[in-house]
Parts: sequence; structure tokens; C-alpha cells
Amino acid sequence: MSTKNFINFHVLISHSPSCLNRDDMNMQKTAVFGGVNRVRISSQSLKRAMRTSAYYSHHLGEPSVRTRDLTRLQARFIEALKDRYDAARVAQALEWMSGKEGICEGAGSDAVAPWTLEEVAHFCELLGEDGQDPKKLEKQIEKDAKPFRAAMAQAVDIALSGRMATSGLMSNLPVDGAMAIAHAITTHAVEPQDVDWFTAVDDLTSDAGETGAGHLDTQQFSSGVFYRYASLNLKQLQVNLGLIADMKSAETADSRAQALAVARHVLHLLATVVPSAKQQSFAAHNLADFAVASFADQPISLANAFEEPIKRDRNGGFLKPSIIALTEYWGRINTAYGLDETARAFAVQGGLELNGKPATTLAELENWVASGGQG
Repeated sequence: MSTKNFINFHVLISHSPSCLNRDDMNMQKTAVFGGVNRVRISSQSLKRAMRTSAYYSHHLGEPSVRTRDLTRLQARFIEALKDRYDAARVAQALEWMSGKEGICEGAGSDAVAPWTLEEVAHFCELLGEDGQDPKKLEKQIEKDAKPFRAAMAQAVDIALSGRMATSGLMSNLPVDGAMAIAHAITTHAVEPQDVDWFTAVDDLTSDAGETGAGHLDTQQFSSGVFYRYASLNLKQLQVNLGLIADMKSAETADSRAQALAVARHVLHLLATVVPSAKQQSFAAHNLADFAVASFADQPISLANAFEEPIKRDRNGGFLKPSIIALTEYWGRINTAYGLDETARAFAVQGGLELNGKPATTLAELENWVASGGQG
């Protein structure tokens, strides 16, 4: 079993024509890499798609609620906790946490922040039936936050992505994210991008004998092979989940096993979840064709395998040459730096090699991750 602290995830996924992530001008997000234009899917878009997926809620529990609208948040949590605490107690707990006194209609936090029901319930318990001086509690947290952090039921998405707060009690309980995730980019140049000129027919005017469209518009779209990369700090994840006290604490067999159980689901999400933007128009519900998980001593991206943009295979297509470039670069970088990574791949297509024969199913690779790289 590997004792290395980081897991690096490398995923290649070929998306059919689509527009999965747009900017404020309704244009596809792009990036210049290797001197050419690539289509980009932001890390924020990927993380949101992951935490709001049905797979996440089924396997990792309910995600946090991310909002700056404290009025609606308070109303939601009062309703959800009505069988456990009265409304005034829930309101007081949320005011403590946010640093916003007397939350009323239109009240908001300084920025969009993640909130969880069980964390609010925990502060309701700290508040008690008769109330408690928030200043006293603040001093206790400032003096030693460990007992409070350990007792709070951390949502997995917060443990993975982290949380910062600028006011209230939560500003003394920051969470350093255990997962770093890159913006996904195409392994090849995508230039120029296509434009869909589309119309909508007004059925009633058409029935009346009139011609022409009821609506005209355009939408950028493209297709390509995307490289997704993420790294997971296993020890930081254990700290964030309250399994060990801090980064200086020794992990236990049980705490590491629980972190690896989360890691297997992270792999599944990276290989299967697709942002929802414009999917009703393009239905680019594509799954990964190739994925690598490696236990390592540090985060290592393989994006430079594609710094020189991939050229089409002689029979057409970017997927196969992208897989070859990734596997060859992994071998070169490990040899050059003596990285000694323990890696395994999953491939839909047969006849590929990376540190041995790849897994033929994603579940097989997930099991390998959960086992700590055994087998």
C-alpha cells in the first residue's frame, strides 16, 4: 500500500460539439497555451458540476449551500431545523457565524460562501437554551479552534475546496482546501471556433401564413479532447474531515482509509461529470476515455504533455494521440525527476500501457485508489 500523501488525477475526455462554459459576453471560455488558442472549462464550473451531481449526493452526502443571501438562507435553515430548535435560536446561531446582526430582508454576506445545516445546528448547541455571550465564544475559538473544528460536521465539498470567511465566528475557522483542480483545456488548438446561427419558429404566426423566424440568435460552440487535472492532499482532507487534529498529527489506518474512500469518488466525478451549460442544445454527455491516478509526494500536472498542441491522427481524431502523449510524458517526467509515483490507468480503448496494463473498467481503478494503490 502506498503511503504517499498526494493523489494526482489526469483525465482525458472528448466532448462532442458543445459550449460547456461561457464568459460574461456569452462566448466560450478560452486560454492561450503553447502559443495557440484552446477551449477552456473553468475549475469553478467543474467543481460546481461535481458537487451538484446526483452521484455526489448519493455517495458523499448533501453538499453545502453557497450563497450571499442570508435572508433566504436563514429561512431555509429555520424550516429545516424546526423540529430541533426554535427559530430565534437558529437565527442567533447564523448571526454569530456570519457576523451580521439582526438578519433581515435583503441582508447579505460580503461574498458567496458555503453554509451547511449541521454546522448551524452545532452552533445552536453551543448557544444553548439560555444563550451565550458570543464574545466569550470568539475568545475560546481564537485561543484553540481545534475542538470546534473537530466537532463541526464538515461537508465533503468544503473539505475538498476549502472556505474563507471575512467576518463572524467562521472567520476564525478557515478551511484550507484539500483538492486543487485545474481549468480543463483542449489538448489541441481550436481555432476558429464554430458559430451556430439558430432560429425559433413562431407556430401561431406560421399557421397564419406569415414567413420568417420568431427569434434569431447565434451561439459559439466547438468540440475537442479536454485534459482535466486535479491533485488531492490526503492528510489535509483528513484534517478537514475532523479525522485528525492538524497537519502535524499522525494519520491512522482508519483516517487514511476514510480519505481514500472520498478519493475514489473524486476520481469517479472527474471522469463522468460534465457541466450543464447548453446541454439541452448540444447534449455533450461524454464520459472519459482515459484516466490516470497516481500516488505521489507532490502535486504534478501533466499539462505540458500538450504544450506542443496535438496534431490529428493520420486516420483523423485527437483522442488517441492525446493518450499517447500523456502516457509518454508521464514516463519521461518520472524518469527525469526520479519521482517514483505509483500509478495506474483506466482506458476504454485496449492496447495501451502505463506502468502496466490499464484497468478495463473505471470501477477497477476506483477500487485501486480506495485500496491505497494495492495490486
